[in-house]
Amino acid sequence: MAIRWEAPMSKRFYLVTRDLHLYIGLFLSPFVLVFAVSVIFLVHAWIPGGSPPASPRVVQGVAFPSELERLSGREQVDTIHRVLDDLGVHGEIGFVRRIAKERRLVIPVMVPGRETTADLNLTAGTATITERTTGLAEATVYLHKMPGPHNANLRGNSAPIAIWRWLADATVWLTLFLSVSGIYLWAVLRAERRIGLGLLAAGAFSFFGLVYAVIR
Repeated sequence: MAIRWEAPMSKRFYLVTRDLHLYIGLFLSPFVLVFAVSVIFLVHAWIPGGSPPASPRVVQGVAFPSELERLSGREQVDTIHRVLDDLGVHGEIGFVRRIAKERRLVIPVMVPGRETTADLNLTAGTATITERTTGLAEATVYLHKMPGPHNANLRGNSAPIAIWRWLADATVWLTLFLSVSGIYLWAVLRAERRIGLGLLAAGAFSFFGLVYAVIR
């Protein structure tokens, strides 16, 4: 009878952690790239690309729900989505600007790479739709900031951004795993401990030095 050799638990744990570190890192690399590139545009307030708004199109005879003006919050946004779907406008509603005297609702609708403004005139039954191509750079900035803490009760009102919220959360938690597993993998490789300690010390010195400079 053949004798089956089993690796010690510590070695098996190391191998599993190493493989997870590798494959999770490969999976996360596109998401980390989006966040990293968008930070450059945010920090330097420089967003290339984009185009001026196209000529607006006006849709006549729009049947607005009678309760649209009375609604608020997420309930109003969900109702507006149904109106916009009929108008061929899809995306994430950022906010609803109400102009009560003119019975108008102005709504910015975003998808990465395109910004649409819908101006709904409830009295005239018209909708003025203006679109602008934002470009790849602004699209990455938009993804970086979304869903975000502002108007949190409205965020994720479109399916793509709702999915992106889960992916952004997963990126954070999996990056934490990569950090912890990376320290573990470094710690068990004795030949790399000296240079690793030097890099950890340099990183800690840079971080706490920056914090001190900011709060002093």
